[in-house]
Amino acid sequence: MISRRTLLGLMLTSIFSVTANAQSANWPNKSIKVIVPYPTAGVSDTIVRIVSERLSAVLGQSIIVENKPGAGGTLGMDLVAKAQPDGYTFGFAAISPLTLNPHVMKVPYDALKDFVPVGSVMYSPIYLLASPKFTGKSFEDVIAMSKVKPGSITIATSGYGTVGHIMVEQLRKKSSTDLTHVPYKGGGQVATDALGGHFDLMLANPYANLNSLIEQGKLRPLAVGAPKRLSNLPDVRTFAELNYPEVNLTSLFGFFAPAGTPDTIIQRFNTELNKVLVEDAIQDRVRKAENLVMPSTPAEFSKTIKSEFTANQRIVQEANIKAE
Repeated sequence: MISRRTLLGLMLTSIFSVTANAQSANWPNKSIKVIVPYPTAGVSDTIVRIVSERLSAVLGQSIIVENKPGAGGTLGMDLVAKAQPDGYTFGFAAISPLTLNPHVMKVPYDALKDFVPVGSVMYSPIYLLASPKFTGKSFEDVIAMSKVKPGSITIATSGYGTVGHIMVEQLRKKSSTDLTHVPYKGGGQVATDALGGHFDLMLANPYANLNSLIEQGKLRPLAVGAPKRLSNLPDVRTFAELNYPEVNLTSLFGFFAPAGTPDTIIQRFNTELNKVLVEDAIQDRVRKAENLVMPSTPAEFSKTIKSEFTANQRIVQEANIKAE
């Protein structure tokens, strides 16, 4: 015989389930918030606003983008993890706050349990750029000058625990040189400070303003992390071509939701997102920044994140990489 307490529990569960299903069926019926864990003007901020504008039109509700930078994306992603799982708060970020940060710093969330991967959006190559301060002419000069005067070459990234951070540490290890890491709280401010000669080199994902500075000759590309040479920089070698395959990394960006967000909402968001991503106008705008649209299902995106989490754990342990 079922006890009164058990019966009450079953009834409440049933009521909550019916309510959740009803809410999912009516989703979205108010504004949606997307948290970007990086500053404005960087690649993630630029692309999410382009994509969100189209998603807003498709879903019939406004999408509000909020930038919450800090700790290599950790602070903003923690806000996503702690948000109500009702389908009205999402995150847009590189996968590194989930796949890399937990291995190099203490994070306030469980990277594999506190989020639901909604879908990937794009993959982004990574430039090694020389600022006006750097007197060398090539990648080989970076290594040579670092050997002559260890620690004299400064290299900026978008923060601790980022792919750029991994690349710096891999460069240090593989070249047996001492590069001085200059971490920021995101990529937007890095280009501005580069022009002011605040450091010698920078590692950054491409976006329209950065590409413009390269075209104007204000920033000089010395190498690129990408599967092959880029169409807009055909003479710039990849790190793999320079015999640094360990440094030849890229960034994958996508949408995330708090754990517990109804699957019907995740699937609907993913379906509409993938429709938007194949539109010619969206692909052209992403491609102009030398990024590549890369849609996926939630299951595919989740599999990639788990694989990268394991791979980065091994890389960090082998290279003895730590947040400073």
